[in-house]
Amino acid sequence: MKLKEHLYLFKRALRMLFSMERRHTVCMLLKEFLSSVTIYIPIYFSAKLIDALCAHAPLPAIINYVVLTVGLVFAVKLLEAAASSMEDSEGAAAARNEQWMYSEKAMQMAYESIEDAETTRLLYRIKEEMQTGFNRPLLLWGIRCLIANGTKIIASVALSASFFALPSVSVFIKLALIAALFLILYVSMVSTSRIAKLQLEFWNSSVDYNVLSGQFADYIKDYSTGKDIRLYGMGEYLADAYLELMDGYYRKEIKSSYRKAAWSVPVSVLENVFRFGIYAVLIVAALSGEISVGSIAKYVSCIMMLIGALTDMVRAVQMLLENNHYLKRYFSYFDIPNNMYKGSLTVEKRDDREYDVEFRDVSFRYPNTENYALRHVSLKFKVGEKLAIVGENGSGKTTFIKLLCRLYDPTEGEILLNGVDIKKYDYDEYMSVFSVVFQDFTLFPFRLGEVVASGKGYEKERAEEALRKANFGERLRELPDGADTYLYKEYDNSGVEISGGEAQKIALARALYKDAPFILLDEPTAALDPVSEYEVYSNFNRISGDRTAVYISHRLASCRFCDKIAVFDAGKLIQSGTHEGLLSDVEGKYYELWNAQAQYYKRGQGMEDESTRYIISKTIDLLK
Repeated sequence: MKLKEHLYLFKRALRMLFSMERRHTVCMLLKEFLSSVTIYIPIYFSAKLIDALCAHAPLPAIINYVVLTVGLVFAVKLLEAAASSMEDSEGAAAARNEQWMYSEKAMQMAYESIEDAETTRLLYRIKEEMQTGFNRPLLLWGIRCLIANGTKIIASVALSASFFALPSVSVFIKLALIAALFLILYVSMVSTSRIAKLQLEFWNSSVDYNVLSGQFADYIKDYSTGKDIRLYGMGEYLADAYLELMDGYYRKEIKSSYRKAAWSVPVSVLENVFRFGIYAVLIVAALSGEISVGSIAKYVSCIMMLIGALTDMVRAVQMLLENNHYLKRYFSYFDIPNNMYKGSLTVEKRDDREYDVEFRDVSFRYPNTENYALRHVSLKFKVGEKLAIVGENGSGKTTFIKLLCRLYDPTEGEILLNGVDIKKYDYDEYMSVFSVVFQDFTLFPFRLGEVVASGKGYEKERAEEALRKANFGERLRELPDGADTYLYKEYDNSGVEISGGEAQKIALARALYKDAPFILLDEPTAALDPVSEYEVYSNFNRISGDRTAVYISHRLASCRFCDKIAVFDAGKLIQSGTHEGLLSDVEGKYYELWNAQAQYYKRGQGMEDESTRYIISKTIDLLK
């Protein structure tokens, strides 16, 4: 990496710190400055005190030195404690700001980036690197070191400069000491650079260990997995697998630590040799009567602290340079572009909800893949129509919905809304005309009404009506606080746990509450029991109202309620028409799928339970 890029990354990182955590950073810098200054107050005044004692100075003078030492240290320590306290409190806010920065980036990304496995891996890696001290933590550490050691260097030079003016110390010795100082710095630079490279090699080779261990930890600590771990006796297996993973990691770490320790030995040896030389020179000067006893302590302390500060400064600069490689990866996540064209046309808000949709020779393949998920799909449907999308797993049904919602843009062809390419519409406005329930939906652990309304402020009666339409009314009456009841227990211990079927009903209610012209349902009854499934089928037209409904299902009973059925197979639209029309084609895919499922709905077959026979009989009636 060139110097120009290093400077760019460092300046960008500083801008990020001061924009995200300005007060925290200022308090941190002030604390480091005060902490470094505090060290030199007793060094200076202790030297004065020792000299006063040796000279048998008056008691008031001695007391003055003591009072100044204690008083100044106390005052500076008090300021340091205040800065430290503010740093701690502001640090929590800074951590929250950083978490929000990740969230904000995720919301700004194109959906294809969110689903991209490389993006997920990149995010996981930089978060793991953050936890192990790189990126922002190492940047903060480096800045602390620069401020602290810069202060120490200035103070040490100021207090020890008179040593190099001593006439009893020859020019040769002075030059030898300066040369030794530069030698220590050079060896320190080489040593630190090599240690940093070894550390980088270690972490680059440990990415998989970190990712896997993180996934293990996430799985084990998730309370919802506790049932599976206990019922399937997975505890010992998970523990053994995790220990085996960590054993491999620590073997690599120990080997790396030994190699790093070997590179730190030369610096330590040189520093101690230099310390011995300083003592020897000062003892000779003291014996000649040229310096006082107090000055010996001051010079030794300051010169050795100067060496430590210089080597630490060099180490900090080198670590910051190495950290720039991590910062580059860190910023690469936030630099992921959103290349989806946003458009500017306003989506016409029609009271009559007259919207026509057309897929015109649409083909699509997911990023970084070779195979097409959809090929040459052409399909039209109008407002108010109920369209069923059917087909086997992997046939392209959900991809069709993602393209319609403009989570992705077609690779080829175009999608039209009222004759206009949907890419030309304002993106947010276009998204507002869809209410969608995907099969992998998410419910946040907020109040039920907030979940249904997708917002903090909501109309309680409207939310409850949507829940009743989604067949959640009976469960709603049982909840302790009605629509104000928290879901799950992440934020409230009184929150209620809900089943998968109940969650699906709430997701459906959320789509109904939005009241958008289009309602898109991707496997809306997959987690429902037979009774609830029957009720959704029988009330489908009432639930969808005058909306255009696109309905994906493996259960072909739902198709009986739809005006048009589109049959997908291997990414292609191979049939479309009405239920009766498609069934009349005995060679068609729909006929094959229908008859494959119909055998499971033969009246009374293998069923002894009266309620089960009733449900199946009702379903058969619907299929007729």
